Amino acid sequence: MSTGSDLIAMIAGRQNLADYQKKHWHGSFADYLDIVRRDPKVTRTAYQRVYDMVLAHGTEEVVVNKEKHVRYKFFDDPENGGQDAIFGLDRTLMSLVNILKSAAHRYGTERRVLLLHGPVGSSKSTIARLLKKGLEAYSKTDDGALYTFGWREEGLDGGDTFVDCPMHEEALHLIPLEHRAAFVEQLNAETTGDFPVVVEGDLCPYCRQMFNERMERYDGDWAKVLGDVRVRRLILSEQDRIGIGTFQPKDEKNQDATELTGDINYRKIAEYGTESDPRAFNFDGEFNIANRGIIEFIEVLKLDVAFLYDLLGASQEHKIKPKKFAQTDIDEVIVGHTNEPEYKKLQSNEFMEALRDRTVKIDVPYVTRLSDEVKIYEKDYNSRKVRGKKIAPHTLEVAAMWAVLTRLEEPKNAGLTLMQKMKLYNGKTLPGFTEDNIKELREEAEREGMHGISPRYVQDKISNALVAHADERSVNPFMVLNELEAGLKHHSLINNEEVRKHYKHLLSVVKEEYEDVVKNEVQRAIAADEDALARLCGNYIDNVKAYTQREKVKNKYTGQTEEPDERLMRSIEEKIDIPESRKDDFRREIMNYIGALSLDGRKFDYKTNERLQKALELKLFQDQKDTIKLTSLVSSVVDKDTQEKIDIVKGRLIRSYGYDEDSATDVLNYVASIFARGDVKRGSH
Repeated sequence: MSTGSDLIAMIAGRQNLADYQKKHWHGSFADYLDIVRRDPKVTRTAYQRVYDMVLAHGTEEVVVNKEKHVRYKFFDDPENGGQDAIFGLDRTLMSLVNILKSAAHRYGTERRVLLLHGPVGSSKSTIARLLKKGLEAYSKTDDGALYTFGWREEGLDGGDTFVDCPMHEEALHLIPLEHRAAFVEQLNAETTGDFPVVVEGDLCPYCRQMFNERMERYDGDWAKVLGDVRVRRLILSEQDRIGIGTFQPKDEKNQDATELTGDINYRKIAEYGTESDPRAFNFDGEFNIANRGIIEFIEVLKLDVAFLYDLLGASQEHKIKPKKFAQTDIDEVIVGHTNEPEYKKLQSNEFMEALRDRTVKIDVPYVTRLSDEVKIYEKDYNSRKVRGKKIAPHTLEVAAMWAVLTRLEEPKNAGLTLMQKMKLYNGKTLPGFTEDNIKELREEAEREGMHGISPRYVQDKISNALVAHADERSVNPFMVLNELEAGLKHHSLINNEEVRKHYKHLLSVVKEEYEDVVKNEVQRAIAADEDALARLCGNYIDNVKAYTQREKVKNKYTGQTEEPDERLMRSIEEKIDIPESRKDDFRREIMNYIGALSLDGRKFDYKTNERLQKALELKLFQDQKDTIKLTSLVSSVVDKDTQEKIDIVKGRLIRSYGYDEDSATDVLNYVASIFARGDVKRGSH
């Protein structure tokens, strides 16, 4: 049995001390200049760093409905196993990254608030969280390294201590303004990179005082002042309030501007004698601590007007105004997010014109592609996370289908249903519709995805279904659909009876679609007897051959020759809608096809002809359905022979369609009840 010392030794053995020392590097100002020469990107602005961070994870090009999209792998959240992965918002994320690129190149958007705007639960906060977490992780890499500095102070015991710049600013701010241009010119002549070194901004009030005191002490010898400076590597961290800030509006009485720009430290006034001494001030507001990184404003438009003035200065001028101090330079990405109602208020409020002018709005809609919506739910409801309960096939799919339908606008084309529109968006092909039509459909529905049911509501109802049926070993689509419907009565965001009725109607549309899907699966499972299909095919081909060559067929049982079996041939051909007038052409086509194969030395197999395979499967299903007597499942008595056949079908559902024993039994019973109602559509497949 291991001792406490063994466990400590085990953890110690796993530590990477060299990596720790690299991340906690410190040295002189001259050492830092050597780093800048070797790797000028350590001096990047916050926007440049965030843009490079996104690109560092790589990109891939995808084509959706003839539109080329660049997918940024950063938003798949690879660092955390996809926990915050974003699906289906390629267009939104492309807009966001283009704005970051423009800001990184100083084309103007670096002086704006990035405003993520969309309905509740459309992943605005997730995007902000990804950027914050990503920047933390990036600052720990060699590629994302950045540095700050501190001042040497004499300790009480005579030893030296270092006091860091409270705003973690760039050490190059120590270069006097009058010498910067020459310094930067020489530095850029010696280095190369995507972003040239630019030194913008001045020292913060605290560092300015430290600098001036030392200039006086050393009679203006700047080189000696630098002897009191220690530069160190900076690791950004929201937990430690370094370079990552978050501001959340609260009730106006309990919040003031000092939360953004810092406050006087009253205990230190006695020590330093005045409240305008920067040593008696805490530069720890969200703007101060987010310097060099990113600040997130949650529900930014719910802010009191007093805060908005700070926000305007921070975005446009890159300056903040701490109480009793001059304007102070900052360098940070400002991201806010807001819901639709608040944004509408902003548009109608003339006092907010200045803010409107300084925001770049990025629409973050709901997902409108079914496969992407399914991925959102699969992330939370999968065999790893849901223990002790199976989720039956199509359960998440029907929930996602309904959610997406609530977000789509009715197509203007009268020949197209909402369900068909959803299928087109999801990459299915429909007769008469090209990819250009899909592009037109998207363009005519400008507000699509900006309303409807949020994934959060659906997730809550899936969770309800998982816990509400404690005795059941699996959760099926009907349990979830019932939960979705029951919740509509009390949904706080639906205040219109018409909308509620529309959403209920869409639930019945989804149920119909689900019915078609499972009937199709059961039909295919019943008709999946390859030997029987091969026999049926052989029989059909013998008859077709005799028919086209005007011969007779030998009856295998009686040995007698007979006329070709017209009823058999037509019962197969009708399944794929071959009219009586075209039967001769179709039969000749099949014989020509077989002839062409034999000339190549190949044998005919029904699987090589998709239309014929479909016809044979449907014919076999019709025959098997009667022999299996699926409808007898609805009654309590099933004979042994039928039970064996049902077990074979059940086995196929489990092997080929992802069912387990319980859900396969449920789905067979359900389809049996449909057939018992006589509700099987002729030729549906």
